[in-house]
Amino acid sequence: MKRSSGSIGRQAALLAALVLTLAVPSLTQAQGYPTRPIRMVVPFSPGGAADTPGRMLMQKLSEVLGQQVIVDNRPGAGGTIGAEAVAKAAPDGYTLLLISNTHLISASLYKNLMYDAIADFTPVLQFGDAPNVLLVNPSLPAKSVQELIALAKANPGNINYASSGNGSSQHLFAALFASMAGINMFHIPYKGSARATTELLSGEVKVGCPGIAGMVQYIKDGRLRPLAVTGAKRSPELPDVPTIAEAGVKGYEASLWLGILGPKGLPKEISAKLNAAVSGLLKKPDVQASLRKVGTEIVYRTPEEFGKYLSAEHQKWAKVVQEIGLKVN
Repeated sequence: MKRSSGSIGRQAALLAALVLTLAVPSLTQAQGYPTRPIRMVVPFSPGGAADTPGRMLMQKLSEVLGQQVIVDNRPGAGGTIGAEAVAKAAPDGYTLLLISNTHLISASLYKNLMYDAIADFTPVLQFGDAPNVLLVNPSLPAKSVQELIALAKANPGNINYASSGNGSSQHLFAALFASMAGINMFHIPYKGSARATTELLSGEVKVGCPGIAGMVQYIKDGRLRPLAVTGAKRSPELPDVPTIAEAGVKGYEASLWLGILGPKGLPKEISAKLNAAVSGLLKKPDVQASLRKVGTEIVYRTPEEFGKYLSAEHQKWAKVVQEIGLKVN
């Protein structure tokens, strides 16, 4: 039996009304957002290469949004503890995740994760990029990358290096260096950057590859010796220190990028509002200067651009992990 055009029209109107009804709560929620403090989960220890610039930016974001942005450090297991907490949180914009490369590196290292590093999150934006620095305790007689390589080749497996944990950027950047340089160093993972730095300063471990943030003063004091930075170009904070590629390991490049994710299902209106607030901050000279002071250069991507970048980075680091042969579980 044919339906009348009037009946079809009424059904279409009802369907349109239903769609509008379902969309209204999300739109209303975004218009009033935020009405209470926001929790920014940082899956790293305080004072690290990601925590320092992230904490700085969150303080400024609190002023813009008119609500406190509380930094909740949840380090451990290559950032997966904090990431899992956010993956399980309500997608209402009040629980967010500060991420770095580690988020995607861990997706390849840890085989039994309770979340999908891409599918279970909503991209908000990327806001920064920072190289790490390859350095040694002065007790190690290596004053250049080539001297470190020669020393490691003469003592295979006997030179140890610290990291802030399995799957961290410190771990993978150093492992990538060792692989490309053709040397074997012994990895010692710690629970967070603070402990790794303490052991490196004491000489308990001889080599490290931490973020530049927090290392500059130790370098100036002569307590740590920089050999090279990991990025594609020299750091403004360490202009006399060459890149690893310049120092002889051709093709090496690795930087710590920083971004923000929400749980899966975060309304686009809330993601857009957060993105606009942070991108506005990134245009301010004082914010740019503060981030550069801790070794972070501004790199901005919209939610859509960041989503595509995450997929590309996921593939990149999965290949690196496979080539190096790294496994955690």
